[in-house]
Amino acid sequence: MAYDFNQARWFRALRNALLGFDSWIDSTFYSLSTDTADLWRNFSSFMERFHVRGASRVAVELACEGLTLGVFGGLVLVVLAQPAFRLTASGDWLKKTDLAVTFQDRFGKEVGRRGILHDDAVTLDQYPDYVVQAVLSTEDRRFYDHWGVDPIGLGRALTVNARSSGVVQGGSTLTQQLAKNLFLSNERTLTRKINEAFLAFWLESHLSKNQILQLYLDRAYMGGGTFGIQAASQFYFGRSVKDVSLAQAAMLAGLFKAPTKFAPHVNLPAARARALDVLNNMVVAGYLRENQIAEAQRNPASPVDRSAEASTPDWYLDWAFNEIKALSESGKLGQDRVFTVRTALDSSLQKKAETTIDEMLRESGPAFHAKQGATIVLEPLGAVRALVGGRDYGASQFNRATDAQRQPGSSFKPYVYLTALMSGKFTPQTTVVDAPICLGNWCPKNYKGSYAGSMPMWNALAHSLNTVAVRLSIAIGDGDAKKGRARIIATARRLGVTAPLPDTQSLPLGADEVSPMDQATAYAAFANGGKRIKPYAALEIANSRGELIYTHDRDGEQPQQVIDPRNINDLVFMMTQVVEQGTGRRAMLDGVKVAGKTGTTNEYKDAWFCGYTGNFVGVVWYGNDDDLPMERMTGGTLPAATWHDIMQFAHSGVDLKPLPGSTLIAEQGPVVQLTNNAGAQTLKVREQLSKKSSEALGSIENLMKATAEKHGALDLTRPSRYAAAEPAEVFARRRGAIVDLR
Repeated sequence: MAYDFNQARWFRALRNALLGFDSWIDSTFYSLSTDTADLWRNFSSFMERFHVRGASRVAVELACEGLTLGVFGGLVLVVLAQPAFRLTASGDWLKKTDLAVTFQDRFGKEVGRRGILHDDAVTLDQYPDYVVQAVLSTEDRRFYDHWGVDPIGLGRALTVNARSSGVVQGGSTLTQQLAKNLFLSNERTLTRKINEAFLAFWLESHLSKNQILQLYLDRAYMGGGTFGIQAASQFYFGRSVKDVSLAQAAMLAGLFKAPTKFAPHVNLPAARARALDVLNNMVVAGYLRENQIAEAQRNPASPVDRSAEASTPDWYLDWAFNEIKALSESGKLGQDRVFTVRTALDSSLQKKAETTIDEMLRESGPAFHAKQGATIVLEPLGAVRALVGGRDYGASQFNRATDAQRQPGSSFKPYVYLTALMSGKFTPQTTVVDAPICLGNWCPKNYKGSYAGSMPMWNALAHSLNTVAVRLSIAIGDGDAKKGRARIIATARRLGVTAPLPDTQSLPLGADEVSPMDQATAYAAFANGGKRIKPYAALEIANSRGELIYTHDRDGEQPQQVIDPRNINDLVFMMTQVVEQGTGRRAMLDGVKVAGKTGTTNEYKDAWFCGYTGNFVGVVWYGNDDDLPMERMTGGTLPAATWHDIMQFAHSGVDLKPLPGSTLIAEQGPVVQLTNNAGAQTLKVREQLSKKSSEALGSIENLMKATAEKHGALDLTRPSRYAAAEPAEVFARRRGAIVDLR
């Protein structure tokens, strides 16, 4: 084979090129390493000038660590600040509460005000110096020195409280308190405190100190249904804040932190003791000398006599004010900012609801370890007659009736049973089985841990059996529990429940949180025959010129039929058995048909009774703000008893209306004559009959039986085959019977 010299030359050239490239790489890396070493030596030599040893090195290390933590802390603060700053995203954040609203009850009697009247507002420069000094010395002595949050004041408060073994001083600045009043609720959570701090910074950067102080003095709750120091001065002393004395100013300044506890028309000795503390604070803060407060100490302030005036329905008015703000922002009320609103409030019923909650908690709360309660009473089409958001509005303005999210327990089960009825597979008489059941590792048990076997579905609801509710959720989903729960959630949504309702295995047992207002909204659909409603307060709204600009009948959201009335009729029958034969017996009313459901959650953290008649819907909740368990309180105990007392009062002197599926025909003495759409009939005697009346009716019944036996008459509780075509009313009259059809 001939040698190819051209090919050999090509290989040598390639080899030499590769060797050259390799040499270049070696030399480049060598040069880079030597240059880097030189650069490092030069850098080290330069940095030697800054080298520290001993204590100085410790300080430098700490500074470096602090810088690192500061960077990461700043990032965390930016993340935490987002929820707070979203509250200020709207450019008209201050104008949203810039309304002047006078509220009347359903009869036209003025019951309170909300908002600020500009033409009556007193500017800061019109206040006497000692009014501002009294507020600052007590609420925030370093107000003009801090930037929204005061670490020095917080440290001082912690020290004083630690020495006193209790809460003597608060650490919140005046700006933080204003941020809470403008943007936040009164719930005691870490999230709220974080938002409060960031909003305080935001207010300090957007408003001057005097603007912040003016807003605080105008917006703070001062007891007696008043907001702002000017309104409080008029209410307690019958004069403008421009004209109050030093003693009166001290008493007003003492109201900001605990307006109910120190309200002079409620507890004058406590108010005067608090005023003395304020006067001493003014001396300690350097505003006044001892001899300047002597006269105010010797002659303390006395309020105007308000003993004859009823308390204001503050929780109701707060909720109604939010409704008016929403209507104003939607444009339905035009450009006016001054309104007079006639509400659906029943002042007598509101007072009864407030006193009942307070008395129940005072008398029975300690035994049950219960500290809070809430209730709502509304008409079946949505008009709210009474609303109580807690035990003491002055101590906490957080509205538990509208804003608290709590587990409803078994009071959620009517949504499960209604969904079962809507599926077409079940009726109240369908046989269901109470027996052990497990979904994966979750095995729910009944309240008493026992099982009752087969029974009609209405009986399972009446006795609130957990296993049956879970079995129904599976059957609703055609064997798929998840699909069944989705349909239950859809039913709750159709009824007006707005809570998130995440899909959990225990959802059919009421493990998902809802508000009392959610429950009242949904139960109203049971009472009105299947119409979804939106609860409302405003019946009529007039503008500043007295012109009627809004009526709910014309301009409000109207009820919508969302559930087949036949399904509602079946559910109502089942829920009447809860009260008559099941867990809600304490809620029974004299002479009034009641349907409802009890609710009790795990560890007794929440207890409910939700019920309705043809006239009213009522929801009662008891629990603790800190979520601590109660002492074995069930929905059938204090909640049902509270519901009974409030509703017995509500039905006094009203024309009774029937529940869906029943028609109220007549009242004849102690016996109520009823019929329903199904045609079945039974005899119903009112339970408030005296012993003699009961004996008389018993004698009549025996005479009727004897007559029937003598003449071969048929069973009075069922029409004969010859009377099958007769209307129930005609058959009842022909037999002379007074019947109650369920």
